Amino acid sequence: MHFSWELSGSGWARCRIWDGSTKYRNSVSYCTNALADLLKGVAGLYGHHGIQRFSFDLEPAEARWILRRRNSDVHIAIRRFADMSTSFDAPDGKGTLVWTSTRPRTSLAHAVLMAAEKVRRTHGEDGYLKKWQLHAFPTTELATLRRLHLAADDCALQH
Repeated sequence: MHFSWELSGSGWARCRIWDGSTKYRNSVSYCTNALADLLKGVAGLYGHHGIQRFSFDLEPAEARWILRRRNSDVHIAIRRFADMSTSFDAPDGKGTLVWTSTRPRTSLAHAVLMAAEKVRRTHGEDGYLKKWQLHAFPTTELATLRRLHLAADDCALQH
């Protein structure tokens, strides 16, 4: 599992996820606290709720991520809605399925964790805020995911 998050301009980030056979990418707007929402969503997979949802604003479209934990795996579905201003409360099935994959939770968590760490190393927390503008770097959310991942997963990759 590979995931990347790159600040691409003032208030924009490029998000990419690929599983070795299929990939998804999009430009995400700062209208939501997208990186924090992603980190919280993945961290939520370690709790009692088996489903996590979060959305990225693509201006005007919505990319809704639905993460479903199935034992040690996570089914990832990304659905696209034409207009976030009217779709935010719409049922998942109303959106068009644009990417799906099932991977081990440890692989998803590790990939997201490393991508967020790379953003922090590249820009620093002050640089992140300067580029992302509306939201500070999600330090707490990153620390929470790291703690949960290291405590619960048998991840042999370097951290």
